[in-house]
Amino acid sequence: MNTTLIIGCGYLGRRLGVRLIGEGERVFGTARSSGRAEELAAIGIEPVLVDVLEPGTLDRLPDVDRVFYAVGFDRSAGASMRDVYVDGLRNVLDRLPGSVRRLVYAGSTGVYGQSGGEWVDEDSPTDPMHGSGRVVLEAEGVVRDWARARGASAVVLRFAGLYGPGRVVRRAMLERGEPIPGDPEKYLNMIQIDDAARAAVAALEADDPDPIYLIADDRPVSRREYYSVAARLIGASEPIFQSPAPGSPESARDATNKRIGNRRMRERLGIVPDYPDITTGLPGAL
Repeated sequence: MNTTLIIGCGYLGRRLGVRLIGEGERVFGTARSSGRAEELAAIGIEPVLVDVLEPGTLDRLPDVDRVFYAVGFDRSAGASMRDVYVDGLRNVLDRLPGSVRRLVYAGSTGVYGQSGGEWVDEDSPTDPMHGSGRVVLEAEGVVRDWARARGASAVVLRFAGLYGPGRVVRRAMLERGEPIPGDPEKYLNMIQIDDAARAAVAALEADDPDPIYLIADDRPVSRREYYSVAARLIGASEPIFQSPAPGSPESARDATNKRIGNRRMRERLGIVPDYPDITTGLPGAL
């Protein structure tokens, strides 16, 4: 029986854990509080109380075969994104037990800075246009360095935007009729959460995985299409758009415009999306 440790049991990590447990595996998951630990235990994930920014707690990490790393950025914690994504990651990798033979890292398509609406694949140049993408790209390098030093297998999954039940981008703004910041003709790249979890399982289990996969659905859509479909489904008025404020996070996101290709995910991981685009994925999410 495989044993897996999920470091970062958030929106994706919990779904992955439940899926692995359903396959008869033993799954551990990290939590920073006793309340979160109880939530994990309630769905069958064995909780481990650790904080990636407190190295002393990482001695509690269990001996496992595989690790899925998906620590998110909590702005309320008072640490910078680089503290969490790079320094916290190093803290963990320095203390992973020698039993770990596969590490899968949840990255982001934000490492790509293309702005002309072109298609992007795993071989496209990475030149992030904003700080968060640069931090994620640095973290990927930390993972690769660890794998080379350990002689272990590491896989980076660059996820498009996750959505699904409980997470529909800007739903509240649509319900209130507020303007959506951003160019309506630029592309959004998405992946429904259950398809994302399936891809994570495949990366953990692949016999000879590629080092990088882009995880996205089959059809990027314009902001206009996405928000129009979402508005119709929730009974809101047709969306309106406005230019984002200079220097805002929305302005940084609006600087890029690309279409994420998923051919390697489909052909090498064998993941054909159950939700090929938002027209199939959003109704269930809402």
